Amino acid sequence: MTGRVIFVTRRQSCGEDFLARIARLAAARPEAILLREKDLGPEDYENLARSCRDICAAYGAALILHSHAAAARRLGVGALHLPMTMLPPRRDSLPGIARIGCSVHSRDEAVRAEDWGAAYLIAGHIFATDSKAGRPPRGVDFLADVCRSVSIPVFAIGGLTPERMPAILNAGAAGACVMSQAMTAADPAVLLSALAGRTGRPTSGSV
Repeated sequence: MTGRVIFVTRRQSCGEDFLARIARLAAARPEAILLREKDLGPEDYENLARSCRDICAAYGAALILHSHAAAARRLGVGALHLPMTMLPPRRDSLPGIARIGCSVHSRDEAVRAEDWGAAYLIAGHIFATDSKAGRPPRGVDFLADVCRSVSIPVFAIGGLTPERMPAILNAGAAGACVMSQAMTAADPAVLLSALAGRTGRPTSGSV
C-alpha cells in the first residue's frame, strides 16, 4: 500500500536557506509543496511564492499556495489551499484557480467543503504534534469518519511518520501532509520514499 505525500512549509523550522530547502523538496517530487507561511503579509508572501513557483517549475513539482488567492492568480499558480472559514460556497467565486483544497476538523466541515467545490481535504490533527502542543489529537477514528463522508481525497496531518502511514491509509486517507520533517529531514527524497511506502523514486502528482 502506497500513500501520497504533501510537503508543508514552515520557514521557522528550516535549518538551512529556505529556498534551498524548497529546491530539495521539489527535487524529491512529492505530490505537492504547500507554501503555508501564514505569518507573512500579502506582498511578502507573493514575493516568496514567486521564487517558490520558479523553483518548483524547474523540478516539475506541484506548488499549492495558502490563502492568498490574488497572489495565486497573478503568479499563475492554479492550486490554492484555504481554511474552512475562507472557503466560498460557490466554486466559481474564485476565477483562475483550478483546484481548491480545504482544511477540515469535523465530518460536517468535510461534507460542506466537498459540497462547496473543494478538490481535496486536509484533516487533522490526527496524532500529537509539537505544532499543536497542548491540543489533543483527533485520532484515526476521526480520520476514518471524514474519509467515509466524502468522495474526494483526504490527506491526514499531524504527527505523521512512516510507521503511522499504514494506519491512516487503512482509515481511507489518500496520504499525508508533513511539515516539521519536511523542513528538517537530512534527505527529503529518502523521507518521501519512507512515507509513501515506495522503494523507487516517486513521481510528482497533482492533488
